[in-house]
Amino acid sequence: MLHKILFLFLFPVFLFCASRPMANDLRVTIREYDVPTPNSRPHDPAVAPDGSLWYTGQLANKLGRLDPKSGEIKEYPLKTAASGPHGLAADKEGSIWFTANFKAYIGKLDPRSGDVTEYPMPDPRARDPHSLVFDREGIIFFTTQDSNFVGKLDPKTGKITLKEVSTPHALPYGIIIGPDNAAYFCEFGSNKIGKIDPKTLNVTEIVLPNQSARPRRIANSPDGLIYYSDFARGFIGRLDPKTGQVEEWASPGGPNSHPYGIASTSDGTVWYSESGVKPNTVVAFNPKTKSFQSWPIPSGGGVVRNMVATPDDHLYLACSGVNKVAIAEVRR
Repeated sequence: MLHKILFLFLFPVFLFCASRPMANDLRVTIREYDVPTPNSRPHDPAVAPDGSLWYTGQLANKLGRLDPKSGEIKEYPLKTAASGPHGLAADKEGSIWFTANFKAYIGKLDPRSGDVTEYPMPDPRARDPHSLVFDREGIIFFTTQDSNFVGKLDPKTGKITLKEVSTPHALPYGIIIGPDNAAYFCEFGSNKIGKIDPKTLNVTEIVLPNQSARPRRIANSPDGLIYYSDFARGFIGRLDPKTGQVEEWASPGGPNSHPYGIASTSDGTVWYSESGVKPNTVVAFNPKTKSFQSWPIPSGGGVVRNMVATPDDHLYLACSGVNKVAIAEVRR
């Protein structure tokens, strides 16, 4: 499998208006792998229990599995044409769950057989399931973007329950399970973070201080705080779910840097991508020193829509516009 290796040393690449000191003494190596099907638009990544790295090939109508040791990629076609696989999550048994953004269902792939089980939305208005996440009890919580719903799926029964978000055109987007086991999601169409009660599905909304904020992706950190990427303003923000307090910092790439995919590692470092700079960057934010360090993505990235941290504190990226997936190996 063709891939590129770029060794990026201690010198941070600051773009546009960056002026802050380095986040840590970090070294990052970014390895990129070509996705077999052209123009797949690899969208979301996930890590399976066996350490394999998965992605959704949104325009190829496939899921892909990368073996990080060999670099081999295997693709799994979906049974319904033009499903538009988008969000992605692996369960404890190794099955891969995805949102069919174009066909209004949540799917489950068995990697052993290649069989796909589909769970259609019970309301035709919920037409575009977007992102999904497992809670600690194995229940899936998910967002629908333009449809303005959030919901949950019980994998044992297949039952889906939906709840409409009260803010019009909230554009429910990235979603996580917070430290209190509630589901938190970004309202990309407003300056709000939504909180879903896991039992009732009632949604409460946390208003961010700046009216122009547009949170897009969201991540937990080990200290029980929640970080989000403010795509519109070029900021990252931090929410304390206990107090509702919000802090935010300007991204080094400036107001048009468009922070997007975001994750955190076990040492508390917050990682995210800047999709509005060329080339796209991978950025590390140190919450203790409030400082940043940045590295360019070798291929340019083509918009990293989402990223996940692996159990060994590396990062897995989906580079949509250049038809690649990438592993960012982090050494301290």
